[in-house]
Amino acid sequence: MPVKVETVALQPVPVSDNYVATIKSRRSATIQPQVSGNLTQIFVHSGDHVGGGQLLMEIDPRQQQAVVAQQEATEQQALAVYEFNQKDIARQSALFASGITSKQAFQQAQQTYSSSKATYEADVAARKSAQQQLAYFHIVAPFAGIVGDVPVHIGDYVSPTTTLTTVDDNTQLEAYIYVPADRAAEVRVGLPVEITGPDGAVLDRTRIYFVSPQVDTQLQAILAKAKVNTPPDVLRNAQLVRAVVTWSTASAPTVPVLAVTQIGGEHFVYVATNQNGHYIAEQKMVQLGSTVGNSYEVKSGLQAGDKVIVSGIQILVSGAPVQPIT
Repeated sequence: MPVKVETVALQPVPVSDNYVATIKSRRSATIQPQVSGNLTQIFVHSGDHVGGGQLLMEIDPRQQQAVVAQQEATEQQALAVYEFNQKDIARQSALFASGITSKQAFQQAQQTYSSSKATYEADVAARKSAQQQLAYFHIVAPFAGIVGDVPVHIGDYVSPTTTLTTVDDNTQLEAYIYVPADRAAEVRVGLPVEITGPDGAVLDRTRIYFVSPQVDTQLQAILAKAKVNTPPDVLRNAQLVRAVVTWSTASAPTVPVLAVTQIGGEHFVYVATNQNGHYIAEQKMVQLGSTVGNSYEVKSGLQAGDKVIVSGIQILVSGAPVQPIT
C-alpha cells in the first residue's frame, strides 16, 4: 500500500506555561461627584465614546449659583471700599506731609486702607472658591474613553460616595499575569507572551515589560505585566484571557497533526519500519506535548529520523506492508 510519510526532525519547541490573565486599562476612572445634590441632567448612555472634558452629567447648581452671585456682590462692595480708601490714603499722605493732619490721623487712614485691601482680597478668593465649587456640579470625562454602566437616574440624590459611572480607555490595555513564586528565578522582562481567547485563537503577541519586585502574599505569585496592542474592540477592561508565557526553546522531535490517532485516551502513530529491505506499518504509542504550528511536540515514542505515515492511517493495521512516498 503506498503511503505518504514525513521524516521526524528536531525543531525548536517553546517551553511555555498557560496562565489566566486579566486585561486592565492603563487609563480607567471611576466617576464620583465632589459635591452633593440632585441629578438634573444625564448627557451620556452606557457604551458611548466620549472625549476628554466632555460633559457627562449635571447636579442641580442653583444653590451654588446663588452663593457665587452673593460672593460677587460682596466682592464688588469690598472693591468700592478699597478703591475709596486708596484715594483717601493718598490724600491723607499729602496732608500729613504738609503738616495739616496729625500722625495719628495718617496712621488711622493707613490702617483703614490695609484692612479694606485685605477684606477685598479675601472676598476675591472666596468668589474664586465658590466658582470652582460651582464647576464641580458639572461632571466631565477626565479623558477620552468608553462610558461604562450608568446606575443613577435623573432626580437621584448623589454625594461624593456615589458611583456615577466609569470611563475606560480601551486603546491602552495591559495584561496582568500572576506567575507562581516558584518561577521567580525565571520570570523576567522581555519574555514572549501570547494572549489567546476562549477558543485558543491568538489575539496578540507581546512581551513582558514589568515584573513586580514583590510577591503577592495572598496568591504567592509575582505580578508581570505585558502591553496589549489589539484594536480597541477586541479586548476590554477587566476581561479574563489566557496568557501563554514562553520561558525558552528546546529542540524536540515533532509529528504532523494528521499522523496522530487517539484510541482509549492514548495517542498513536504509524511508522514505516524497514524490515529486510521492505517496509511495514508499525503502530507506536507516543506522548505528546504542546502544538507547534500544525505539528505536535513528541515527548516520548519517536526519534529523529523515523518515517511517520501521514496518509491512509484510518485503514492501516500494524504489520501491514507499505510503500513509503515522500
